[in-house]
Amino acid sequence: MNHQPRPYAVFDIDGTLIRWQLYHALADAMAKKNLIDSQQYQSVIMARNAWKARSSLNSFNDYEQLLITQITSLIAGVNYEAFKTVCLEVVSRYQSQVYTFTRDLIASLKQQNYLVFAISASPIELVKLIADYYEFNDYAASSFEVIDNQLTGNEEVLYGPAKTVSLKQMIKLHKASQTNSIAVGDTIGDIGMLELADEPIAFNPSSELYDLAINKGWKIVIERKNMVYHLNYNHGQYILATATNKSSLI
Repeated sequence: MNHQPRPYAVFDIDGTLIRWQLYHALADAMAKKNLIDSQQYQSVIMARNAWKARSSLNSFNDYEQLLITQITSLIAGVNYEAFKTVCLEVVSRYQSQVYTFTRDLIASLKQQNYLVFAISASPIELVKLIADYYEFNDYAASSFEVIDNQLTGNEEVLYGPAKTVSLKQMIKLHKASQTNSIAVGDTIGDIGMLELADEPIAFNPSSELYDLAINKGWKIVIERKNMVYHLNYNHGQYILATATNKSSLI
């Protein structure tokens, strides 16, 4: 009996489904538990405060790059079991702190027989827990090297083009259909998987992704407080298609 290929929908996790950044929350928790040097970690806190003060247009990127650099350096030698315990604590705290648009879209698409994939630059130990909780069909994420039950500090980061490669692998593995496919992301690092989908959605986009979405005429969705705003491209300009206190999906 022949079965029709199922369409897929792929979602970024940090800032797209989860309202905060799991990687950042993990770093904070590790510093609080003294798994990493809390004094050296203060430079990350200072960079985050500079971003929160909107000290420059690039303050978030500066903060995020410093965070990644510091964690990669400080995490070497951390016991892997202790690391996984902190991951579980972080996910338990943040797994329900989600955007209603993406949460409800995932639920709706699953009812429509879509395959739902998660792709994130956060560590796979975090992403697996989120993927299991929301019953994604598959997921891909960054991974830290572990030797003798200790983290070495070496990390294979899933970002930019690597996300696209992972998505193509999942499409092939699950024999998913490109027709009516959907991708949802919030930063320029999601560009590849957005370009691959029939319906790309720039959700609460960064300025770089916003500019790209406008140039390409992609759908833009903004969720603020308890409102969701859908902006659709129409004859060279964006119009407010809907504004509702429900997700209203797509």
